[in-house]
Amino acid sequence: MAGAKRVLLLCLCVAVVLVVLGSGGVEARKRGKQSLGFYELRRGEFSMVVTNWGATILAVRLPDKNGHIDDVVLGYKDIGSYVNDTTYFGALVGRVANRIAGGRFTIRDRAYHTYRNDGNNTLHGGHRGFNQVFWSVRERVTGEFPHITFAYRSYDGEQGFPGNLDVLVTYKIDGDYSYSVTMYARPLDKPTPVNLAQHTYWNLRGHGSGDVLGHAVQIFANAVTPVGVDLIPTGAVTPVAGTPFDFRAPAALGARIAQVEGGGYDINYVLDGETDGQGVRKVAVVSEAHSGRVMELWGNQPGLQFYTGNFLKGDQGKDGAVYAKHGGMCLETQDYPDAVHEPGFPAEVYRPGQLYKHYMLYKFSIKK
Repeated sequence: MAGAKRVLLLCLCVAVVLVVLGSGGVEARKRGKQSLGFYELRRGEFSMVVTNWGATILAVRLPDKNGHIDDVVLGYKDIGSYVNDTTYFGALVGRVANRIAGGRFTIRDRAYHTYRNDGNNTLHGGHRGFNQVFWSVRERVTGEFPHITFAYRSYDGEQGFPGNLDVLVTYKIDGDYSYSVTMYARPLDKPTPVNLAQHTYWNLRGHGSGDVLGHAVQIFANAVTPVGVDLIPTGAVTPVAGTPFDFRAPAALGARIAQVEGGGYDINYVLDGETDGQGVRKVAVVSEAHSGRVMELWGNQPGLQFYTGNFLKGDQGKDGAVYAKHGGMCLETQDYPDAVHEPGFPAEVYRPGQLYKHYMLYKFSIKK
């Protein structure tokens, strides 16, 4: 019965989203009413702060095993540092997260060229992706389960992508120590690739507390999509067994990181855990012994980009923190990278009338 209720609730949510997405998310931008906002969502000792610049998560705060509250996500000290940022702290990235080889793809025999901001490739939607725009606030609800919904209309040709695209993201505190991220996108007039991702960097001991190499990590995946030159997938799917990418059982992040080419993890895992009636599965579990904090990630996407802050190089963060290499980790549920060029990967091209749906659920607990 509970499963049937969840499926019915999802169907109702999708119906509501279809109505909202069609209501003209570009109006505020046309009227020139862009304004910067900061919004706290709170339930007891658990809270998060988000902004409509890039639909970005700025802070997530919760207590440790001694009751001390820490902010466990990396971020900058002021909003100006997020402008033209290429680290993507807490950002909602798109229209296509991860890399597109050569900054080009073909749909229906028509070639499209996207902005190349990562050598010869497009990364996270181009140099002005969804993390570099103002989103409008579509809905904000306070109370027991506070949430906020941001909306953005990506225009035809933005960063080279075809067609107008309406996008929504909702951040919601679902329980005492849990929050969800729900992303929807609908093409309005042309087929287009869509692959959104939430790019938060985590350090469960507290942001700025050093590296995350002592965190224990478990990822529910038996395979990865290996990469070649410029971190572009080769098209293969290879087992993790017997490799440093094997996190099927909990293991210290730093135990085998020296064996990974490139100075750390930055690879897509092929998720294959059992799903519920909505296609949601357990993706990963991360724990940190000193604080006692544990984070579970659940989601409905086929892949997980696991990135260990390999390119952090003394970034100046909030509260006077300085983020060195491996100062945080990202766990980004997603479609497979460069799927537009790999027919064997799950398709990421959506057509008018189709709805892209991406759900993530974070559950935190304390182990004393």
